[in-house]
Amino acid sequence: MAQQQNRNNKKKFKGKPQKNNRVSNAVKREEVKKITYSDTLTVGQLAELMHKKSSDIIKFLFMMGNMSTINTVLSDEDIEIICLEFGIEVEKEIVIEEDNIEEQIESMHEDESKMVSRPPIITIMGHVDHGKTTLLDTIRKTNVTSGEFGGITQHIGAYQVSVKGKKVTFLDTPGHEAFTAMRARGAQITDIVIIVVAADDGVMPQTKEAIDHAKAAGVPIVVAVNKIDKPGANIDRINSEMAENGVMPEEWGGETIFVPISAKTGEGVSDLLETVLLVAEMQELKANPDQLASGTVVEAKLDKGRGPVATLLVQRGTLKAGDSIVVGTCYGRIRKLTNDRGMEIKAAKPSMPVEIIGLNDVPRAGDVFMAYDTYKKAQEIASHRLEKQILKERNQTSAMSLEDLARKIDQGEMQEINILIKADVQGSAEALKASIEKLEVGNVRVSVIRSTVGTITESDIMLATASNAIIYGFNIRPNAAIRKKAEEEGVEIRLHNIIYKALEELESAMKGLLAPVYEEVVIGQAEVRQTYKVSKVGTVAGCMITYGIAKRDSKIRLIRDGIVVYTGQLGSLRRFENDVKEVNTGFECGMTIANFNDIKIDDIIEMYEDQEV
Repeated sequence: MAQQQNRNNKKKFKGKPQKNNRVSNAVKREEVKKITYSDTLTVGQLAELMHKKSSDIIKFLFMMGNMSTINTVLSDEDIEIICLEFGIEVEKEIVIEEDNIEEQIESMHEDESKMVSRPPIITIMGHVDHGKTTLLDTIRKTNVTSGEFGGITQHIGAYQVSVKGKKVTFLDTPGHEAFTAMRARGAQITDIVIIVVAADDGVMPQTKEAIDHAKAAGVPIVVAVNKIDKPGANIDRINSEMAENGVMPEEWGGETIFVPISAKTGEGVSDLLETVLLVAEMQELKANPDQLASGTVVEAKLDKGRGPVATLLVQRGTLKAGDSIVVGTCYGRIRKLTNDRGMEIKAAKPSMPVEIIGLNDVPRAGDVFMAYDTYKKAQEIASHRLEKQILKERNQTSAMSLEDLARKIDQGEMQEINILIKADVQGSAEALKASIEKLEVGNVRVSVIRSTVGTITESDIMLATASNAIIYGFNIRPNAAIRKKAEEEGVEIRLHNIIYKALEELESAMKGLLAPVYEEVVIGQAEVRQTYKVSKVGTVAGCMITYGIAKRDSKIRLIRDGIVVYTGQLGSLRRFENDVKEVNTGFECGMTIANFNDIKIDDIIEMYEDQEV
C-alpha cells in the first residue's frame, strides 16, 4: 500500500512541472518582441532566444531551400529573415574592445544637441619653391593680432588664425610623405587641402603628388595660383594643366575654386581665406566639446630638457591640463598645454592644435589619442595596445603581393587592384597605364592611382602603403635604400622592361592563376668610383659594393640616374691583382662588363640572378 502511494506521488510530482513549463513557455513566447545578439548564432541558440522550437526554424529554412540542423551556424542575413518570418525585431550589437581607440571613436554616437561648429582644419600642399611656407607666414602675420603675436613663436607644426572673427587651423606638413604617413595610419585629419601652384612654373611632379594625396584622402581642394606678380605668370596655363590632372576649375564647369594670389605681396590672400571659409561652411563641420577629448598626433619629438613632446590636434571634446591620455601605444598625464604662440593654456577645444608634455614615450605622427577618467585605466589600455602592436609586427606581412591578390580574387574578396606606375620616359608610363587600365577579368578591375616618370621614391612607397597598391617599375631600378623601405612597409615592387610581360603577369594574377617558376633576385649593387681604359680589355670600373654581394657569373644592369642604360653580363671581377669569385658589401673591386665600355663615374652596376621559386 505504501509503495502504491509513493508511485502515485512520483507521478504527481512528474506531471506538475511539465504543465507549469508549458504555461511559462507560452507566456514567454508572447513576450518576445525583440532579440539582440553579438556573436554568431546556431539554429538551436536562435530558437532559444526567440522561445521557438528548433524544428520550426529548420522547417522554415528547408522551405527556403536551405538544409540545416540544430547546430548549423546562421549568417546575419538568415537571422534577419527568420526573425522577420516570426514577427520579431532583431538587432546585432557590435562589441568593441576597450583598447581599440580607433573603433571606439568611429562608433561614437554624438549627441546632436551638444554639437557646435568647429574651425576647419586646412593642409597646404604643393611643389617645392612654389610658396607654401611664404603663404603660411603671410597668413599668420596678417591674421594674428599684434597683442597675441609676440614674435617668439615655437614651431609646433600647426597654427590657428582668425579670419573675419572665425578661427581656422592650418597644418604645416613638412612634406607629402608626412601627410600620407598619417593617412596610412588611418588619420582622417584634414577638412580642406590648399594646393599651391606657381603661375610662372606650372604643374610640377610634386603638384601631381599633392593632387593624388588630396584625392586619395577624399577632401575638397582649393587651388591657390601663386606668384601672379611675376612677369611670366600665366593663369590660363595653370587652369589647363590642372584640368588635365583631374582638377577642373569652377569657371570651366568643374567643382574646384582657383584663387590667384601673391604670397609675397599678400595680394589675394584674403580672398583665399574667404574661399576656404565658404568651402568649410558648406561642409558644416561640428564637434561636441563636452566630452573626453580625442584626436590625432601632428608631430612628436624627444626634447632634452622636457622629455617626449607631442603636438596634438583635438578633434572631439576638450583636452585639459591634468587629463590622463593614451596616445597610440604611449600614455601619461598632461603636465602642460602650450598653444601655437608658445602660451600656456588650461584647455584646448575641437580643431585646436596644442603641444603637450607628460607622456612616457614619443608617439608617431598620425597616432590617435584619447583621454580617460583615470591614470590607471590609461596605463592598462596603453600596455594592451603595445602588446598587440609587438605581436602584429612579429606577424606582419606585405601590404599586398601578387600572390595575395591571386588568392583574394580566387576567394571573391578583391574587386579593385590599385597600381602605381613608374617609368623611364613619359611615353612608356602612358602606354603602360593605358594598357593596364584596359585589363578587366570578371568583376575585377585595375585602378592606376599614379603614373609618373623617374625612379621610385619614398613618397611612392608611402602612397602605395596608404592605398594598398602594387608598384610597377618600367625600365627603372630603385636603389638599396628604397628597396629596404619597401620591404619595411611591405610594399611589393614589380620591375619589367617589356610591357606585354607586365600585362601577362597582372592578368594571370587577376585570373588567380599566378604560378611563377623563376623570379629575378637582386643580389648586389656596386657604385662606380673610378674608370680606367685598358687596351685589349676595354673600360675597367673601380667599384665599391654598396649592397649585397657581387658574383663573377651574375647578370648585370648599368643604371645612370635611376634609368637602366644597359643590361648584360659581368665580364670579370678582380680584387687587387687576383680574379675572385665574389666580393662582399663594403669592399672595393674592379669589374668589366662583357661587350660594353660606356661606364661613367657614379653609375650603379646592379647584379642579379634568376632563382627558382
